[in-house]
Amino acid sequence: MTEALVSTTRSATFRIGVYAVIFDQERVLLAHRRDIDWWNLPGGGMELDETVEEAMRREVREETGLDVAVERLIGVYSKPQKQEVVLTFRCSVVGGTLSATEESRECRFFSPDALPPNTLPKHRQRVEDALLDLPHAVIRDQRSSTEEDQHLS
Repeated sequence: MTEALVSTTRSATFRIGVYAVIFDQERVLLAHRRDIDWWNLPGGGMELDETVEEAMRREVREETGLDVAVERLIGVYSKPQKQEVVLTFRCSVVGGTLSATEESRECRFFSPDALPPNTLPKHRQRVEDALLDLPHAVIRDQRSSTEEDQHLS
């Protein structure tokens, strides 16, 4: 008689986020969110039945009005406090028109050494990682809370 093995470990359920680093010459594109007064890289969560590239293209289009091609993976960021894994890609613009959207009150290119003071810290780190121009993706923990990042606590 065989005995069934019962797992006592918890299954992990994570949200997968995709974010784009888009350069225009030496400047990087940020979106000023409508829901909070912070600038961030365009991106967001994957939806069911989407590939990573489909999610990346959809999120950039929703937040900036631009169509992009995904070029390469910059980094994988673990955010266990939010049960989230974030993939950040370097993307290039292939169409569309840069504009404010339902999600972003403004979209603008900034010099990486002159990002707005209210740029989300985790996104600032992802821009810095892109500027490293490494031949491989970085893997980082981003454990600070939203409250810490936005100086709410």
